[in-house]
Amino acid sequence: MALNTAFLLMAQYNGKAIIPLEDVCRDYFSHLTPTIMLRKIGAGEIALPVVRIDVKSQKSAKGIHLQDLDDYLDKRRQEAIREFVALNS
Repeated sequence: MALNTAFLLMAQYNGKAIIPLEDVCRDYFSHLTPTIMLRKIGAGEIALPVVRIDVKSQKSAKGIHLQDLDDYLDKRRQEAIREFVALNS
């Protein structure tokens, strides 16, 4: 069965194109606070672009575009599969 990550994310987040950073942090980076997650994104440790709704305000709402989260999760899955195959070959 082939799963489409984007479709599942649309269902999970009620069709939102931009998912609030706090929600992504809670659901996929629960070991981090949103502040630490932003710091890791800024340092290049987490490869996710952050969308700022109002580019002129530092306090603007921040989120992750659904397609970017889809790409990130699919890439992490492919890396996990490669690691699994290497360890079990």
